[in-house]
Amino acid sequence: MTPTHASGPSAESIAAPRSIAGIASYHAHIYYDRQTTRSDAEILRRQIAERFAVRVGAWHDELVGPHRQSMYQIAFGTAVFAQLVPWLMLNRRGLSILIHPNTDRPRDDHLVQSVWLGTPLAITGDVLDDVLKPDEAPENLPPNTTPDRTDI
Repeated sequence: MTPTHASGPSAESIAAPRSIAGIASYHAHIYYDRQTTRSDAEILRRQIAERFAVRVGAWHDELVGPHRQSMYQIAFGTAVFAQLVPWLMLNRRGLSILIHPNTDRPRDDHLVQSVWLGTPLAITGDVLDDVLKPDEAPENLPPNTTPDRTDI
C-alpha cells in the first residue's frame, strides 16, 4: 500500500526510482588534518593504490570546492565499489571519508546520495551545480594505479 498524507500520496511515493545505470563512477574524499593525521592519510593512500585500480587525486592541503577540510580524492569505477568500500570501512585509520556517486546531479551526489565512513564533516553545497550542463557528462576517469597486492 502506498503511504499517504492528509493531502494524498507524497511526491516521493509517486516518483519513479532512479536507475543505478545513471552512476558513471564514484569518489571517495579522504579528509585529514595537516598537523595530526596527514601521516595516516599518506599510509591509507599508499595502501589503496597498492590494492585497487583507482585514480588517486592530488593532495589538497588548502580548501577546494565544497570541502572544508584538507583532503584527497580517490576516483573509482562502479565495478570497484564492492571491494574498495568495505575495505575502507575496515582500514580507514580513523579518518573521515565521504563516498558519493557521480551522476548528472553533483549537489545531490555530495549531499543526499552520499555515505560517510567516520565522522561526517560539513560540505559547502552551494558551490556545486544542481544539474550538469547539457554538454557535460558525469566523471569517469581511468585508473592511474597498478595494483600489485591481492590481500584485500
